[in-house]
Amino acid sequence: MTVPGPPASATATTESLCASRPLDLVVIGGGPAGYMAAITAAEQGLHGVVVLEATPEPLQKVRVSGGGRCNVTHACWDPAELATHYPRGSRPLRGPFSRFACGDAIAWFDEHGLTLIEESDGRMFPQQNRSEAVIHCLENAASLAGVQLRTQVLVRQIVRAEDGGFLIEGRGLEQPLRARKLMLATGGHPSGRRLAESLGHQVIPPVPSLFGLSLHAKALAACSGIAVDNVTLDLKIGNQRFRQTGRVLITHRGLSGPATLRLSAFAARALHQSHYKGELRLDWSSGLGRKGVEQRLRHWRLDKARRTLTSANPFEHLPRRLWQAFLSEADVEGERRWADLPLKAERQLVETLCSQRLLIRGRGPFGEEFVTAGGVDLGEVNLATMESRRCTGLYLAGELLDVDGVTGGFNFQACWSGGWLAGQAIAAIRAQELAMRSDQTR
Repeated sequence: MTVPGPPASATATTESLCASRPLDLVVIGGGPAGYMAAITAAEQGLHGVVVLEATPEPLQKVRVSGGGRCNVTHACWDPAELATHYPRGSRPLRGPFSRFACGDAIAWFDEHGLTLIEESDGRMFPQQNRSEAVIHCLENAASLAGVQLRTQVLVRQIVRAEDGGFLIEGRGLEQPLRARKLMLATGGHPSGRRLAESLGHQVIPPVPSLFGLSLHAKALAACSGIAVDNVTLDLKIGNQRFRQTGRVLITHRGLSGPATLRLSAFAARALHQSHYKGELRLDWSSGLGRKGVEQRLRHWRLDKARRTLTSANPFEHLPRRLWQAFLSEADVEGERRWADLPLKAERQLVETLCSQRLLIRGRGPFGEEFVTAGGVDLGEVNLATMESRRCTGLYLAGELLDVDGVTGGFNFQACWSGGWLAGQAIAAIRAQELAMRSDQTR
């Protein structure tokens, strides 16, 4: 089924409107943060809200996320706990999340006709299980609120106007737009960072986040496609250490999966500075620990004495192929009986299962195109309103900021929260201005 786009009125020409009076709000960037801000401001009474998108279609990151399903947010109800899922910005985000967090996002989408369903791991997807449903919800809400969309508009320059507003120039605009308030929600695109810098902001250089690791691990290469739960990863880079426990996916190049991606997110800058080199230790014992593994192997040596090492796997959580790879790494034949397991091989198995050491040789191919660590310094933004501390009337939200979350819907949640706060603040200021003007004319 083809999901209908916004009606023709949503893409109406705005130059004629701007020639006579400034727009209340221009949002640069038609992504999740920009749409949320525009919709919120327009629903609160702003007239003349325009979204400028450089590409032919807005909300492309929503379209491709979650394998085309769109992981909208995560079922994490405590703002303080929610903030811990953000390697950059965890402490500063507690304030914004206390005003608009996951539960608020779920309620917002429900009020706008989209039901979200929680999966067993806490991720939340649209009931239709298709990202198109999220896009349609946002586009429909924007249209009903009177938000106008202009696509294929690449903003090249922003100039402060004498009245305190902004003049926006760019490819795709026949003449500059005038705006009382301006929002930058350009995601990780370099053009947005350049615009932020031109308006006085310091931009922390972006580096990749959320990626798999390429490893020197011949034994694991034969196990590509295997996923294992409750694996502990301990990464050492110089004098810095990072640790995560969870599900890992073995790839033909190394490791990916939720725990690996989370580790890479928290270690993103350290890995970048080390040119993606370091030592990774893996504990495959699923919580047994060294003593538990030693006891399990001794027990198997006695209880399964006549069975072969391959046929009698002591660790049910380890798939057969992975167990065979560990036997190969211990240099012991899988057809050998448990009773004949050499002590040297047993010690090697304990070491592999509890503290396998692997060298990182680079990034894996997964995820780095979606999220970056870096952007506008959070200290330059009032996170209660998302207004710039450097440029009055300018608001910023989304991946343009030095905020990034781990996988599971957290990056979108930061967009929903920042966009909503900005939209509310912009509408409130405009309402105050109109009230003051009304009082003066009485």
